[in-house]
Amino acid sequence: MLHISATKQVMIWLTVVVGLLLALPNGFYGQVESYNDAVEAGEEATGWPSFLPSGLVNLGLDLRGGAHLLAEVQVEDAHETLIESLWPEIRQALGAERATIGPFRQSADAPPATLRIQFQETDGIDRAVEIIRGLARPVQSLTGVGASDIEVTRGSNFVTVELSEAEKANINERTMQQSLEIIRRRIDEVGTREPTIQRQGAERILVQVPGVGSAQEVKDIIGTTAQLNFQPVVSIASSPDGIAGPGNEILPEATPDGVEPSVYYVLERTPVVSGEELVDAQPSFDQNGSPAVNFRFNVSGARKFGDYTLENIGQPFAIVLDDEVISAPTIQSHIAGGSGIITGNFSVEESTNLAVLLRAGALPAELEFLEERTIGPELGQDSIDAGQIACIVAGIMVLIFMFLSYGLFGLFANVALIVNVALIFGLLSLIGATLTLPGIAGIVLTIGMAVDANVIVFERIREELRTAKGPARAIELGYEKALSSILDANITTFITATILFVMGSGPVRGFAITLGLGIITSLFTAIFVTRALIAIWFARRRPKTIEV
Repeated sequence: MLHISATKQVMIWLTVVVGLLLALPNGFYGQVESYNDAVEAGEEATGWPSFLPSGLVNLGLDLRGGAHLLAEVQVEDAHETLIESLWPEIRQALGAERATIGPFRQSADAPPATLRIQFQETDGIDRAVEIIRGLARPVQSLTGVGASDIEVTRGSNFVTVELSEAEKANINERTMQQSLEIIRRRIDEVGTREPTIQRQGAERILVQVPGVGSAQEVKDIIGTTAQLNFQPVVSIASSPDGIAGPGNEILPEATPDGVEPSVYYVLERTPVVSGEELVDAQPSFDQNGSPAVNFRFNVSGARKFGDYTLENIGQPFAIVLDDEVISAPTIQSHIAGGSGIITGNFSVEESTNLAVLLRAGALPAELEFLEERTIGPELGQDSIDAGQIACIVAGIMVLIFMFLSYGLFGLFANVALIVNVALIFGLLSLIGATLTLPGIAGIVLTIGMAVDANVIVFERIREELRTAKGPARAIELGYEKALSSILDANITTFITATILFVMGSGPVRGFAITLGLGIITSLFTAIFVTRALIAIWFARRRPKTIEV
């Protein structure tokens, strides 16, 4: 007999109700979005019942509008930074044997990413080369096994230190991974919805942020390296044309856009503490009520910062952000605890953005933007409208075909199809997926595929009816014999969707997600929902004959 137990009936319809409730907020998108924004901001949230689900399907860049940026990471900057950081260690090692190798100094005219050390006496150069090579470390990567991180070559009266090719490849990979992570953290800090941040090629990063007004907004957040350093001040100059000397650099004071700096600082190139040792930064106000940024170092940074301030009371030191001196206070007392405040000519918005940049971390290298464009919400709305029309037309055509082909059973399949689409949106909302144009294409395809299982079942029921079996037995056998074919067809399609998801990226993944979820919901509605509807109808009417 055609029968579904009460427990199974409850489970089936409970699943349907939960899916419909999860999909419900998408019918009131703007209202629920405002409610969610208020909840996230800690404000009073109105306009949507708090007891109902409030998850939404995130709209992708092509539907919502937003910013599209393609940036190239200047990995050579990381090479130069690492070479510069080697000088203090090399200077200390050579200084311990100054009596053997004689006086030496760092050359100021060395090529980029190269450390050149000049010696007054040539007799000790071989020993200097030996000492520097003793500082080499093995490359920490699988591809660089057995290689050293530096290459040391001798000249007539100088020694050149460069990064090895294996170390450069290792730095490039590490720099790209760090840049991806820092960009992701910076964008997440400002609360954008479902950004796409992915690597393209060897040195490029694609950034797509839905819902922002312009690409410049995103550039202002991710394009700044936010490299914070605390460096000793050697002297103050009135122009950038002075001689910094080996190991020093001349940097201007920070000024508003369009204003030429009038003060320049000669600073030791090696910082006392770098922004990498920063663990927190928050916008605040100084004692005069002006916007400022509170910061806090980790244990290592706090110790170095505390030791330096203890030994240099009365001396100025510079707070340098992206090669500009934003403040150069005089150390008044020992600063213990590793915390302090950055003051300057900030607006409230600038101090907030600076805190975000510092908190997210410094980019290891600068970004050069190769492509940028802003996609307006009007284009996105056109895409949504076109997608809605496609879904409606496809749905109506399928509904008409099923009703004309299978009558009452086709009507049951149509109800299941509507439930199926709702369940797809419910699942997309539950997992917080992003819907793009290819995703809409996946839903349209699912609408066409959703009735396939029902067609197979109904045709099997027709065949059983031709053998003069009773309607109840024909329906049972129809479902039993059609099950293997249904599973085979859908499992192979699901495997294809899985491969697309794993191997693809961006829009391809969006298509794979909606296709995969559509297969799951189609199986559920065809095997359980349609059968439950038929069982309820059959139990009430008890027909002697049926027409399928």
